[in-house]
Amino acid sequence: MARNRKNKKGNKKTFGARNDSNAQKGWSELVKENEKWEQYYKDLALIPEGEWDEFKRICQAQLPLTFRITGSRKHAHEVLQLFEDQHLPGLTNVTFEGEEIQAPKRLAWYPENLAWQLDVSKQVIRKNEQFSKMQRFLVVENAVGNISRQEAVSMIPPLVLEVEPHHAVLDMCAAPGSKTAQLIEALHAKNDEPTGFVMANDADARRSHMLVHQLKRLNSANLLVVNHDAQFFPRVKTDDSRRFLKFDRILCDVPCSGDGTMRKNVNVWKDWCTGSGLGLHTVQLNILNRGLNLLKNGGRLVYSTCSLNPIENEAVVAAALRKWGNKIKIINCDDKLPGLIRSRGVSEWPVYDKAFAKKQKGDEGTIESWFAPSAEEASHFNLSNCLRVYPHQQNTGGFFITVFEKMDEEEEQSAKRAGFENNEDINQEKKAKSAEDAPQRQKKEKLPRDANEEPFVYLDPAHEQLQKCWEFYGIDDDFDKSNCLVRNAAGEPTRVIYMTSSSIKKIIQGNEDRLKFIYSGVKLLVAQRSDIDCSWRIQSESLPIVKHHMNQKRVAKANLECLKHLLLESFPGFETMEKLHIDDEFTKKIRALSPGCAFIHVSRGEDKESLFLPVWNGSKCVNLMVCKEDTHELLYRIFKVDSPAKVAAPEKKVGGDRAPQEEEEASQPAESSEAQG
Repeated sequence: MARNRKNKKGNKKTFGARNDSNAQKGWSELVKENEKWEQYYKDLALIPEGEWDEFKRICQAQLPLTFRITGSRKHAHEVLQLFEDQHLPGLTNVTFEGEEIQAPKRLAWYPENLAWQLDVSKQVIRKNEQFSKMQRFLVVENAVGNISRQEAVSMIPPLVLEVEPHHAVLDMCAAPGSKTAQLIEALHAKNDEPTGFVMANDADARRSHMLVHQLKRLNSANLLVVNHDAQFFPRVKTDDSRRFLKFDRILCDVPCSGDGTMRKNVNVWKDWCTGSGLGLHTVQLNILNRGLNLLKNGGRLVYSTCSLNPIENEAVVAAALRKWGNKIKIINCDDKLPGLIRSRGVSEWPVYDKAFAKKQKGDEGTIESWFAPSAEEASHFNLSNCLRVYPHQQNTGGFFITVFEKMDEEEEQSAKRAGFENNEDINQEKKAKSAEDAPQRQKKEKLPRDANEEPFVYLDPAHEQLQKCWEFYGIDDDFDKSNCLVRNAAGEPTRVIYMTSSSIKKIIQGNEDRLKFIYSGVKLLVAQRSDIDCSWRIQSESLPIVKHHMNQKRVAKANLECLKHLLLESFPGFETMEKLHIDDEFTKKIRALSPGCAFIHVSRGEDKESLFLPVWNGSKCVNLMVCKEDTHELLYRIFKVDSPAKVAAPEKKVGGDRAPQEEEEASQPAESSEAQG
C-alpha cells in the first residue's frame, strides 16, 4: 500500500505525458528520471547488472491494463467464456498504425485463468474498434461487480493468504479495497453463508468510508469495516468477555514509499528519496508486530508492500523475527502460484541516510533494525523465502510479499530444541491496550455525503414487522432471524432493515465500546407500499442468502424467453403476455399472487448459473426489479444483446397495455434514508 500523498491546494495531479493542447497551456511531460533512485538500487544490486536497462525501461513505461473475473465459479467461468468467445478473437492478430498489437494474455499464475493482462496503450483502446468494444464490456461487467480492474501484483497477497470460509480475517490497512475484495470473495468461494468474516480496517476516516464504496457491491453479510490506527489495533472481544479474539488470517499491506508503483504513480519519480523508506520503517514494524500479536497460533499473516526497498521489506521482517523468535516462521512459497516469475528475498543491504550518506550500525541518528541481520541470524531467518516481484520480470508493478505462520505449541517446542529462543515482548500489547483506554481525539474530516454514523441496532426476531415478512415470503427456521438490524437511533424499522452474519453480530454487540464501526450489513428489507399484505420487499443484495431459505410460495419459474421480455419491457401487462403466450405457466402463477414483491427463477442447465431475480407484482402488470447496469449486463451475457436502448422501443410497441401511473410509481425501488455509504 503506497503512502497517501495529498496535493497542495491549487495543484493538479500529474499523470504523466500531456497531450499537445495541454502542453500549449503550460503543461510539460514529467521526466521519469531520478539519479538517487538509480544509484541506490544499483548499489543494492537487487537487479542483475545485465537486466538493469530493461528494468529501468519497464519502470518508465505505461502500466498494462489488468483485470480479474469475480463471483461464483459457474458465474465467473461464464463471464470468462463470454470474453474468450466474443472479444478475444477480435483482439488477436490486430495491427494499429502499421504495428502488430499484442493480444490479451492470461496471468499464468492466477487460478483458473480468471485474470488477464493487456499490454496496449490507452490510445489503441480508444481508437481501435475491437479494443474499444472490449473496454465497454469491461466497464459494464465492472459496474455490476463481475470484473475487478486491479494491478496484477496487487492480486498476489490475498492468494497466498489462503482464506477459507470459516476463517476470522483481518485486513489491517484495507483502503482502497481491491485486496479486501479478494479476501471476501475467497471467504464466499465455497459457501454463500460462510461462518467466518472479514474485518477491514483503515486508519484514515475518509478512506474508511470510501472503502465501503468498493466493497458494498460484493453484498457480503460477513464484512465489517472499522477505523483504527493499525499500529494499536484494539483487541476484539469474543462471546466470553474475558477472552479476546485471535484471527486465523491477517493481511498487513502496510503504508510504504510506493516505488513499486512508479509506472502509474509517476510523481514517485520526482519525490523518491532514501528518507521515505527510513521514515516509514518503524510504522511498518509496529503494524506487523501488532498483527502478529492478534494472530492465532497456527494462523497465517501476509506482510506486503509495493516498495522494492529492503529497509521497508526484509529489514522489517528481520526485526519481527528477531522479536518473536521461535513463535513465528516464514513459509516457503516456491510451490505457490506456479507460473509467477519471482525473485528471492535478500539478507544483505547497505543503509543510506536522508543525505544519501552510507551508514554503519551504531552511527548517530540510525535505528538498529534498519541494518541487515548478522550471519548467524540470517542462517535462521530464511529471508530468501520472501517474495520479490520486479516490474521487468512479467511487465507488472513491483511488490514484496512475506508469508508468516505463527507456530503452535508443539512446533514451538521443536524450534526451541533446534536452538531458537523466544524474544517476544509484551510492550506492544500494553501500548495497544493503552491506546484502547485513552480518550480518542477525533479529527474533523469531511466525510462522504452518504456516510452514516448512526448506531447498529439489532431487532428482536419476534418484532411484528419481521414476523409479517417471514410469513409473507415463507422464510424457514434455518434462517437466523436474530441477525436483522437497523441504522437509526430509535432502533425501529422505518425504511431499511439490514442483515449480518452471526459472527459479525457477536463482534458488533460485544465491542461497541472499543471498535469504531463504519459499515456492516447488506440490505434485507426495504419499505414499500402500505396498502398491501406486506409493506416490505426483499432487496436483491440479500437474495444470494435468502433464496436458500424461501419456500416456493412467491417464486415463479420462468423460461429464457420470458426473462428476455421482462428485461426489455417495463411493466408488461398480464393480458399482453397471455396473448403473446410468453411463458403461460409463469404468467398464470405470478398473476394469481397478491400484489407485492415476488421472484422469478430461471434454470439454465447444470453447467450454467441459475438466475433468481426480484419482481414487483401489480394488479395488471409485472416489473423486473433490476437496475439498468444489471439489465444491460444480463442482456449482453445471456442474449448477446449489446445495447438494450436500440431494441427496447419495438418491444414496448408490441406490449401496448401499460400499467397505470400509480402502479409504475409503486414498482420503483424505494430510496433509503439510511444508506450506509
